[in-house]
Amino acid sequence: PTANSCPSWTTPASAAAALGKILFMGFLLAKLAIISAPAPRIAAMLAAASLQSTLDEIAAEYVKHLGFRVEAVGEDSVTLPLPVTPGLVHGGGVLCGQAIVSAADTAMLLAMIARLGGFKPMTTVQLQTSFLRPVPKETASVAIVARVLRLGKSLSYGEVDFRVDGKLAAHATTTYALL
Repeated sequence: PTANSCPSWTTPASAAAALGKILFMGFLLAKLAIISAPAPRIAAMLAAASLQSTLDEIAAEYVKHLGFRVEAVGEDSVTLPLPVTPGLVHGGGVLCGQAIVSAADTAMLLAMIARLGGFKPMTTVQLQTSFLRPVPKETASVAIVARVLRLGKSLSYGEVDFRVDGKLAAHATTTYALL
């Protein structure tokens, strides 16, 4: 650069001032990145077999009749199927919504237990379910993936997807209070 193209760099003092401004802005950006960084994750995570064992111990008999089997556990998610059995199909020939809502609540509970590293007292505060397509009685099972979106000190948030042949059949959002 020449003196004409960058007049503020014409003297050593102005160059130092410009460099100081650049370094200060870099410091501020780094500080903002540290402040806005997500909270560290809890390292605890249960294996699928341990999570299944916990479900078998704490679940109500009604929930046990739904036939859940934990397939996979991720850092923030749990995957399990909901078998479509004749007892869960209503007169219209499709999986009843009550089974889907029960499955959403149970799957999210399992995702929370996995994320916390074990069962802790909690209760459902909100469970919103959207039914996007019917699940026909001929369907063997519905693939469920429950994800913990945010684990707070007193409230936690999640979402649950229900898929049949890769297509979204239902979606639920949840809020839980940690007691």
